[in-house]
Amino acid sequence: MNDSSPPTSANTHTQFTLAELAQRFQLECKAAPETIISGVAPLHRATPGQLSFLAQAKYRSALASTKASAVIMDASSAAEWSGPALIAANPYAEFARIAALFEYQNQYETGIHPSASVHPTARIGQHCQIAAGAVIGSHAQVGDHCIIGPNCVLEDHVHIGTYTRLVGSVTIAHHVNIGSHCLLHPGVVIGADGFGQAWRGERWQKVPQLGSVQIGDQVEIGANTTIDRGALDDTIIEDGVRIDNLVQIAHNVRIGAHTAIAACVGIAGSAVIGRYCLIGGAAAVLGHIELCDRVIVQGMSSITHSIDKPGEYGSAVAAQDARTWRRNLVRLRNLDKTLRELLRGK
Repeated sequence: MNDSSPPTSANTHTQFTLAELAQRFQLECKAAPETIISGVAPLHRATPGQLSFLAQAKYRSALASTKASAVIMDASSAAEWSGPALIAANPYAEFARIAALFEYQNQYETGIHPSASVHPTARIGQHCQIAAGAVIGSHAQVGDHCIIGPNCVLEDHVHIGTYTRLVGSVTIAHHVNIGSHCLLHPGVVIGADGFGQAWRGERWQKVPQLGSVQIGDQVEIGANTTIDRGALDDTIIEDGVRIDNLVQIAHNVRIGAHTAIAACVGIAGSAVIGRYCLIGGAAAVLGHIELCDRVIVQGMSSITHSIDKPGEYGSAVAAQDARTWRRNLVRLRNLDKTLRELLRGK
């Protein structure tokens, strides 16, 4: 999350004055309130008519050369800037809110596509779109204003809340509940069997996965992420959670509200993640451990024990040149032997 490469707006038909944006988002407008904003872009790529933002001091030098018509910034930065600005305590967050006005939105027509398959016992809310190739099973319920994209599968007894969108090729297994205002990107699989296997001495015995998955409101789940159903109890994703692409969440995991999980994270079975946590990319969380609220896990870290104090934790080794790493690896292998020799020498 930085200000190096936010997307340029694809919507060329929407425009606002700086004064309108200030009023709409309750921001202070500095200079030229009549400035027309018709898109957004980063400082280094912005052109006239576009709005940019400054969220980190290290990018302040880019102000001198930016062609943006206006910039969102904090009060201290605005004091050194002579151009039009929107002043915000959190420029990046306000930029995100304003950028949503220019986000490309697929136009859709309500109704059920002729190639979709909807079971007669399924209940589809008002103003929904059921796209081509979608399959909706028996006694499934889809709330009002939902979009079920192409080739999505909702198995029997699935419940989808209002204003939720499944972009495409999303699979929701039986008896899964998903809240309102959620967004599931292509390839997401919710409610597949958890990895439950019991060793019988000479072969594996599959353990039935009898639980389900409960997903709260305003949850976003990235492409090709998988969330397994519980073995007996449910896997639970609380309100406002953000999950990136290619994340694996195993059976009976519980993730607290407003936690954010970056790509390629793996969370093993029955782990409990608190509220407002941040899990960096490719981190691994072992099963049956707990992270309290407001824990930050650095990318590539391996969390092998419970954490009961908020703060930042990490275990990954930073990259070095290969020659140095090989020398250090040899010394690491000899560490126990060297220590024993030192202890004998005392």
